[in-house]
Amino acid sequence: MKKLNFLFIGILFTSLLFTACGSDDENPEPPDEKTPEELAAEAFAAYFETAGNASLDPAFEAGTIKPTAALGAVSSTPAGFESADYKGAIDPTGTPWYAGWTSYESILAGGNTKEFTAGANVITIDDATMAAAGTDINWTKDNTYLLDGFVFVNDGQTLRIEAGTVIQGKPGLDVDASALIIARGGKIQAEGTASEPIVFTFEGDAGNTAATTRGQWGGLIILGKATLNSTPGETAIEGIPTTETRGLYGGNDDADNSGVLRYVSIRHGGTNIGADNEINGLTLGGVGSGTTIDYVEVVANKDDGIEWFGGTVNGKHLLAVFCADDALDYDEGYRGNNQFVIVHQDPSSGNADRGGEHDGGTDPETATPFAIPVFYNVTSIGNPESRAITFRDNAGGEYHNSIFSGYGKGIDIEFLKDQEQHSYKQFEDNNLKLENNVFNITGLSTGTDLFTVNVPE
Repeated sequence: MKKLNFLFIGILFTSLLFTACGSDDENPEPPDEKTPEELAAEAFAAYFETAGNASLDPAFEAGTIKPTAALGAVSSTPAGFESADYKGAIDPTGTPWYAGWTSYESILAGGNTKEFTAGANVITIDDATMAAAGTDINWTKDNTYLLDGFVFVNDGQTLRIEAGTVIQGKPGLDVDASALIIARGGKIQAEGTASEPIVFTFEGDAGNTAATTRGQWGGLIILGKATLNSTPGETAIEGIPTTETRGLYGGNDDADNSGVLRYVSIRHGGTNIGADNEINGLTLGGVGSGTTIDYVEVVANKDDGIEWFGGTVNGKHLLAVFCADDALDYDEGYRGNNQFVIVHQDPSSGNADRGGEHDGGTDPETATPFAIPVFYNVTSIGNPESRAITFRDNAGGEYHNSIFSGYGKGIDIEFLKDQEQHSYKQFEDNNLKLENNVFNITGLSTGTDLFTVNVPE
């Protein structure tokens, strides 16, 4: 992890009081001048309380994440989002959209992952097989496709996956890891249905596997041609050796189309390819807005659930469940819109990091376009040792009409006194917003984690 100067702002819904003590009543000393950090904390706290945010228990209905309490006013939904007059990812008056096709439904009820029936014929796919398969490739549900190593859908190829198809990855570490990578110029058309989702998992799995079983294979990686804010405008994706040129992402086409993911379940991934270098469940590198991502769950990944590296892709009906690192992570100037998002962390000790780890850029951190994605209708249920959201490295971003519950720590925003551009500056410039959200954060009820500054040595 990088050592950074942070301003950690835990959200407390009573007033912040910074007082100075005099030597006695008759000869009081002049009050100490407030530091920039203290002034920033006061300004953010004042904003937070006037932006419709509330501290209350959403009182989820038993066995669901439907709130039973009235949660107050909501932000109006702008163009590009679906109108929703409630907070959180689930309409409290309807059937949850995760019902019937996700593992999350059974995990929420205290069970294991959803069972499925794999295709009768097992077809092993390695990179050479894919390279020789032509431009239009069809995988059908009567087969099970077994990934052997890193398998690329190459520039000019389109992989079409029928609803109900199962794709499994062989186990392996380092260069022997298995993953499916959609390279720049390639496409995936994975169109499952609510009754027949497409499942990505590990070799031999048939479902009913514990949600704590992680790192059994790699994951799904999609690489596109949309813009980044890092130099030189293209980057080698995390989780793939830098010697592999097909692992590059980024470009200048923000409308780039890498295909479709719809009703897709990605399970038990995140195998390690090197020191602290695991593969995310779903990695989106420079993916453009022409790509469709809707009804996708990531379950039990050893690293992050979903990570965006730059790009402009939008998403709806997303889940990151029982992932061992961050649930949602973005970097390199990501600027998409996401709605109806569920984060649910493993509550056991040491098995989750942040609900959202949000970075603005890497080289340089202050480059444009800024990372300012927008999230509406998130329900984020955390580990009691974890933090709800971190904004750093000049990240902005917005959360509206969302619920955060079960975390032990609140929001932190990087504040750098000696730099002109940082995440707190994004707040000052109206590029970082938290509006009409509900926070039920255990630590904040006692005032812990209210105000902390970390100064690197």
